[in-house]
Amino acid sequence: MIQLRQLEAFRAVATTGNVTSAAKLLDISQPAVSRLISSLTQRVGFEVFMRDGGRLVPTQEARFLLGEVDRVLAGLGNIEKLVEEIHDLQVGHLRITCLPGFATTHLPRVVADFMKERPGVTMAIEPDRPERILDWIISHQYDVGISSHHEPHPALEIIPIMMRSVCVLPQGHRLKDKEHITPQDLDNEPFIHARRGSDYFNLVNAAFEASGARLNPIIESRQFGLACRIVAGGVGVSVVSIIDALEYEKDGLIIKPFKPVVPHRLSILFPTHTPRSVITMEFIDRFIKSLEPYQIKSRTQAY
Repeated sequence: MIQLRQLEAFRAVATTGNVTSAAKLLDISQPAVSRLISSLTQRVGFEVFMRDGGRLVPTQEARFLLGEVDRVLAGLGNIEKLVEEIHDLQVGHLRITCLPGFATTHLPRVVADFMKERPGVTMAIEPDRPERILDWIISHQYDVGISSHHEPHPALEIIPIMMRSVCVLPQGHRLKDKEHITPQDLDNEPFIHARRGSDYFNLVNAAFEASGARLNPIIESRQFGLACRIVAGGVGVSVVSIIDALEYEKDGLIIKPFKPVVPHRLSILFPTHTPRSVITMEFIDRFIKSLEPYQIKSRTQAY
């Protein structure tokens, strides 16, 4: 089999016209270059150089090889560059599936900052409901999922994240000057809530029941963003994840700490039997770090 080093010696001699210059170019000895050219000649079965005055030039047969050798060595150079870029986290493809709320609020900023530093990285981002995210991760269709709380599953690796919750009120609401909001404050108040039966709805409902306050549901929504928009429009109140509420503060939404602490439980999902790429882990580290200001640090922290 033709050796890569033989091809490098062949191109070096063809480029420089002599063994001495080729040896300097390759940073090896002159006898080493001569041995490589001799072994290449034996391997291909014809002379690869002839003398033309004081220079060594490729024979007619060897000229047919030269173009292909250039392409092979250029390709190797590209591979080496690609390996360096992978080590430097500059290239790769990342497939992310996430909750719709993250796709339109927090995630785009994290993606933009990440991609600016890595112009060779490409991504596919697909928002969907938690059930679909779960199916996609289990079937290895995506590298990482950003979803609501999930119970342990043999095909999943899960990183749990506990996000803080807040109460959101419309402008001019009677509770706007309170330091924090409790379920008693919202007794029978028109309320926009998460999907019935969801982990988050159950936590909020339990807080109302424990305090003896009446939950007065008027609108059910899977998305916190929709609840925030409706409240900002002057209808009802809600308890939502802080990261969603802050997106609509500029629209006049009043944000207050909610007590007792109700965590919005997120899950970062990975397929168990697929090795995670360096790019995937680097992105998830960046994403989790971006959530740190909004996470529950203790059971007493609410806002």
